[in-house]
Amino acid sequence: MPEQKRILVAEDDVTTHEDWREILTSWGYQVKTAEDGDQALELLQSFQPHVLLSDLRMPRRDGLELLRDINELHIDTVPIIISGVGEIPDAVQAIKLGASDYLCKPIDPPHLERILKNLTEHIDVREENLRLRRRLMAVGELGPLFGKSLAMRRVLVSIERLAESSASVIIAGESGTGKELAARTIHQLSTRKNAPFIGVNCAAIPQTLMESELFGHERGAFTGADRRREGCFELANGGTLLLDEITEMKPELQAKLLRVLEERKLRRVGGTAEINLDVRVLAASNRNLERAMRDGNLREDLYYRLNVFTIEMPSLCDRVDDLPLLIESFVQHYAQLNQKQISGVDEEALAALKSYPWPGNVRQLRNVIERAAVLCRGPMIRLGDLPADFKAGGQREAAVVQIRLGTSLDDAERELISRTLEFVGGNKTHAADLLGVTAKTLYNRLERYAADAKPSNS
Repeated sequence: MPEQKRILVAEDDVTTHEDWREILTSWGYQVKTAEDGDQALELLQSFQPHVLLSDLRMPRRDGLELLRDINELHIDTVPIIISGVGEIPDAVQAIKLGASDYLCKPIDPPHLERILKNLTEHIDVREENLRLRRRLMAVGELGPLFGKSLAMRRVLVSIERLAESSASVIIAGESGTGKELAARTIHQLSTRKNAPFIGVNCAAIPQTLMESELFGHERGAFTGADRRREGCFELANGGTLLLDEITEMKPELQAKLLRVLEERKLRRVGGTAEINLDVRVLAASNRNLERAMRDGNLREDLYYRLNVFTIEMPSLCDRVDDLPLLIESFVQHYAQLNQKQISGVDEEALAALKSYPWPGNVRQLRNVIERAAVLCRGPMIRLGDLPADFKAGGQREAAVVQIRLGTSLDDAERELISRTLEFVGGNKTHAADLLGVTAKTLYNRLERYAADAKPSNS
């Protein structure tokens, strides 16, 4: 039987709120009343109502202040604001602050009854989804993320708790730990799941194009702008925008980003019209963000604007208990993809996989299993199907690059980059860290090598 829904009525007129208590109770709701905003805030935290019916004008704390408190304290309730004649601008502001609806006095009881019926049906669905997610979490699963290790369970709990809010989140962790997957999971578990999810890798976009990529541009804004183009913020409107490797963005553009986040509106490059936004922004980085602030690569005010919540994605060596689950998942995926009958990994290969340090984390593990699935000729992946770095007992050969005397500096650089990428399982950001260059520099080198490798038309 569904739980009896709790409603808090915040109304300073005693006669009015007692009338509403009687009506709501007759409809089957459990009701408490508050005579001012301060009392309402206390009951929001102790009574934990499913729905708040609040007058806009109240002593000690008005309805708008109450909505701000609900947002700041992440109180799980559905607010409905009741406004008088001439208070429509404030009622519109209440909607912007998260009110589900607003009603004008005098309230029509049948209309309110229909609204509450729809809301409680939505609450029942949401709570059933929450129970389902928690049952999955008990076995270490949350959407596409899974893991039974303590480190991964902490991540799953954090995501489950913050997913339904619209607060900004910073997802930190080494490259290859699944930061984008965590961002997509947050989006899929949120009320924005039917709206777009847009991911932007700030390291992969030339700085000259970054502003246009984020905010869009008008026709004629710059050379080559032959048509109007919507930016990533507009494309993500109503949904979620992930800014990956945010420290690669120039500080002056970070200032513009901060203004967009604060004002919830933007102007396209070369434009004059302001465009309203409703976007949840997630940021990701594999770097130490406090060090990035000290080094001048991340604005402090932007960091604090984004850092409402932080999720630390654990490295693979901190979740060794999850290796068998991850390996099984990747084996099944790539066996099906390559139309092979592969049932798993034999003991010798598993021992080698467990003892490997995994500098490229889960992404590197996935690449290793994909390669092994292609090479495998039997029902089980064996040690011989793994790359040469994996030896009996899991001992790894020293990672060495040999360069012959007489090799040009350019060719030596290519070889070093190629071998480093191979060492980290193709993880470009981690390779840049090992090479001591920025991710942008590495992308530029790879683009140049790719252009050199193209056959000439002559």
